[in-house]
Amino acid sequence: MRGRFRDQAGLFSYLSAESRVPAGHPLRPIRVIVDVALTALSPEFARLYAPIGRPSIPPEKLLRALLLQALHSVRSELQLMEQLDYNLLFRWFVGLGVDDPVWDATVFTKNRERLLEGDIAAKFFQAVRDQPEVRALLSDEHFSVDGTLIEAWASMKSFKPKDETDDGPRASGRGRNAERDFHGEKRTNESHASTTDPDARLYRKGRGKEAKLCHMGHLLMENRNGLIVDAMLTPATGTAERAAAEAMMSRQAGRHRATLAADKAYDAAAFVAHLRALKVTPHVAQNTSGRRSAIDRRTTRHAGYLVSQRARKRIEEAFGWIKTIGGLRKTRHRGTDRVGWMFTLTAAACNLVRLPKLLAAA
Repeated sequence: MRGRFRDQAGLFSYLSAESRVPAGHPLRPIRVIVDVALTALSPEFARLYAPIGRPSIPPEKLLRALLLQALHSVRSELQLMEQLDYNLLFRWFVGLGVDDPVWDATVFTKNRERLLEGDIAAKFFQAVRDQPEVRALLSDEHFSVDGTLIEAWASMKSFKPKDETDDGPRASGRGRNAERDFHGEKRTNESHASTTDPDARLYRKGRGKEAKLCHMGHLLMENRNGLIVDAMLTPATGTAERAAAEAMMSRQAGRHRATLAADKAYDAAAFVAHLRALKVTPHVAQNTSGRRSAIDRRTTRHAGYLVSQRARKRIEEAFGWIKTIGGLRKTRHRGTDRVGWMFTLTAAACNLVRLPKLLAAA
């Protein structure tokens, strides 16, 4: 018998978002890890907010929404609010009821600034990493480091002389997108700066490559399971990778010797000497193109050196996820603080994707 179509919704609904999410959905184990980390951060949230006044968006819900933005490649806060309005899975993960109103996108971004002031992204990353079950997966002896360029949210036309007050003689036309002739003009980071994102720096990845306005993100990975143990963002300079590697290795606890694998860009005598002063064996790829490598047979003769060189390439998987799924190939934010905050949170989201399978196997 053919059923009748009735275009009429029920008067009442007794189903919750919890009942509509499948028991085996990948976000369920991720939310368990996130909830433990947010519970540990509750004292930090209490310090950021005044005891009286108008209630804000709960920071726990705000952080869950930002994680969803990275996990599901949502391009903007406006699209995120649209998804929260009709997507039951998003409502369940964030903690919104079926009948709860969705926040305005502008209010959402304003509330995010409070978490930026408290450096909550780094503390959330640490809260996930320091959970006992997660800590058991990490190696405290063997690490890999690398850096990547993150294209700034700024046009090359905004890269103007620092002492220029208007569009200058080379500009033709007016408006938001005026044409500009750069032919014959020498532009450097010392004499020029972007009017859109002053923290972005002009950087060229190699010979024959075009120069772009960029920030530089850095990751430190442990070699046992390929999990990220530290993340930071710096201005794009020629020495930023080595300086960030030294800073991240200095933060790693441990009294025994460790190894650090890296590519040829880290083959510098001062960097290698600094690592050895930290009791870290530099498993750095040798750069012998027209120069003498700072890594000699004392290091390369050991079998562990080759193992580290093979394991270090896994860090490119994390960079690939952060740039494609996480949406940070070109950032949507301006300034080192905001871009670094989002880079660290996206690195935490990258770990959250892999942790459920690793914990289940363990």
